[in-house]
Amino acid sequence: MAPRFLVSALLALAAGLALRVWMLLKFFEVSGDSQLYGAMAKNLLLHASYAVDSNGVLHPTLIRLPGYPLFLAASFRLFGIENYFAPAYVQVALDLAACVLIALFAWHITHRMAAAQATLWLACLCPFTAIFCAFPLTETPTIFCIALALWGVARFQDRGDWPSALAFTFAVTWAALLRPDGALVAIAFAPAILFRARSFSQPHREKGGIRRKLVVCLLLAAMPFAAWTFRNWRVFHVVQPLAPRYATDPGEPTWPGFQRWTKTWCLDFVSTFQVYWNMPGSPLDIHTLPSRAFDTPAQRAQTQQLFADYEDNWEELSPAIDAGFGQLARQRIADHPLRYYVWLPLGRVADMLFRPRVENLPIDLDWWVYGHHWAETRFSWFYVGLNALYFLLALIGLCLRPRFWRWMVLYFALRCMLLATIEAPEARYTIEFFPMLFVLGGAAIAKIKRPGRFPSQAVTEA
Repeated sequence: MAPRFLVSALLALAAGLALRVWMLLKFFEVSGDSQLYGAMAKNLLLHASYAVDSNGVLHPTLIRLPGYPLFLAASFRLFGIENYFAPAYVQVALDLAACVLIALFAWHITHRMAAAQATLWLACLCPFTAIFCAFPLTETPTIFCIALALWGVARFQDRGDWPSALAFTFAVTWAALLRPDGALVAIAFAPAILFRARSFSQPHREKGGIRRKLVVCLLLAAMPFAAWTFRNWRVFHVVQPLAPRYATDPGEPTWPGFQRWTKTWCLDFVSTFQVYWNMPGSPLDIHTLPSRAFDTPAQRAQTQQLFADYEDNWEELSPAIDAGFGQLARQRIADHPLRYYVWLPLGRVADMLFRPRVENLPIDLDWWVYGHHWAETRFSWFYVGLNALYFLLALIGLCLRPRFWRWMVLYFALRCMLLATIEAPEARYTIEFFPMLFVLGGAAIAKIKRPGRFPSQAVTEA
């Protein structure tokens, strides 16, 4: 590495560290899912039970995968129970390590130090990923896992050695143990190992060695999920290798009617925050619903009646009210099937991809209303532009077709198809795209700086 590139890398990491520490000190918060993960971690340490506490009574649970509670439990063991600040600092280190791994992956797929340099700066200075270091949540470890998986798969194709194979295995396994959708990393990039491994052009003895590595890694990756599935069968008598779609324990209601009704109109994070997250458990105002929630005056009246029935006991959603929402949903779907199956899912994905990523900042949900908050609105539009810039650079980089571009497209497509199935959009669900956006953006910047074919493009991909 030339001295000027080394200096640039150190400056990028220093800037990235400063950004993350500032965000940690400014926006650190423990609430919601963070408290839930923390409670599971405490119960693991204090009672050796993967459980939640309800009115002083421990109840075994499977509503969250054990990846993040185990991470918090290890941190609590080292730094003290309920010391959430310590794992946040660990996440700062993980995020900076992810920046380095992503830059190394960029070098692998382009063989240009300029691409690695640009990728490192894009990753270190990205506020959208840096902000998650301030929250004890799964996003930062997931980004690290994706970065490690990318580095591992590229290095394995080049060398076929044990460290890269084990790194990829650890990355995809922990990603899937953090969140069910983490398994998409393995689904998208494991075929790249199978189709492009150097074993195809090596002697039979070396081919056998690489096959043994793949078998061992497959067994290592399967072991945690076999143990988790066995535990869930033993405790709950259900086959659950990941986590339930609606984060409910066996026997708890999932409110299918309300879920389906929500999918007939919910389009953006405002509705997620004001309606979806508040039912059941909080009173609701029908005026928080957008106009697209009603196609006719009769539907509005029916919805208003369901809300009024719910107001009588807003701490729970009764089966009768849920059935009413289900009947309303069936009517709306029958009247406008294309809206339900195509336009609204595409709109929710677009909202998650391109809305200003200010949900973790002290900015009102109606950020676009200048009259309420001029400065917040201007800042939100800046975030819109910055987010769009990352995607534009990535699109340019994708057009250059660097190595692994097919597998990155596969990951994008799989994740977008999964996100199209959810009822309530959140921009954080697309934060997993950013490691690859950084890489593709770095490739685009390198190409702009020095036109010419990437050396790695001469390698034929399977």
